Amino acid sequence: MGIKVYKPRTPGRRNMSGHDFKEITKTTPEKSLTAPIKRTGARGNNGRITMRWQGGGHKRKYRIIDFKRNKTDIPATVASIEYDPNRSARIALLNYADGEKTYIVCPVGLNVGDKIITSETADIKPGNCLTLNSIPTGTIIHNIEMRPGKGAQMARGAGSSATLAAKLGKYCQVRLPSGEVRQVLSVCKATIGQVGNTDNENIKIGKAGRSRWLGRRPRVRGMAMNPIDHPLGGGEGVGKGNHPMTPWGKPCKGHKTRNNKSTDKMIVKRRKRKGKK
Repeated sequence: MGIKVYKPRTPGRRNMSGHDFKEITKTTPEKSLTAPIKRTGARGNNGRITMRWQGGGHKRKYRIIDFKRNKTDIPATVASIEYDPNRSARIALLNYADGEKTYIVCPVGLNVGDKIITSETADIKPGNCLTLNSIPTGTIIHNIEMRPGKGAQMARGAGSSATLAAKLGKYCQVRLPSGEVRQVLSVCKATIGQVGNTDNENIKIGKAGRSRWLGRRPRVRGMAMNPIDHPLGGGEGVGKGNHPMTPWGKPCKGHKTRNNKSTDKMIVKRRKRKGKK
């Protein structure tokens, strides 16, 4: 799980780096656990663009990941560590004792041949899944449910991890990667350890074409546009871009847009803003 730096044989290679894929043990996915992905080009059901800068990308199939971990008290063996083009983390193929196969997000320290289990009495080791009330305070966790039985929704990306900070009655306090402290029902499940592929954040894309392979189309700054196209456009010389806003005049870049009063009470401490202490 390291970084490979390319020799500068071309201008695009000069500032490019990638994964060495040394942890990958199988190159083809389990056919029964793949599904087709329909491309929308970021268009909604009206045929209009609902999210800008998306489109293209390499053809791929979806790997069906088990985020619910419902197979309780049935041990599983790690059969392989695989690459998943749909996420930044690696995935692990599990062979359960009853013959079923599933994929999970691969944590740091999980290797081929390891035994893992979903159980209230499971050991505190990477890959095991328990409810929060069965995990000791201070443990590093990932793949955390927000509602019991809904499946993991928090701390799923490469290198992500949260900390079980405290237990208060039927709730547990979890410190998320953003710094936010949030209350979660103690019957929600979480997986022990940190998500693998921790070097993902240090990868340098290197050239524009590689971003296109990932489905990212070019993004033009509003300050580089004309006044008719964007509120920040136009002017003599280069502007400062004060009062950042969208092309439709709404504040952005730091303007709070969260409006979910039903779960506001679950947030104990807000995440820190960039540049603030």
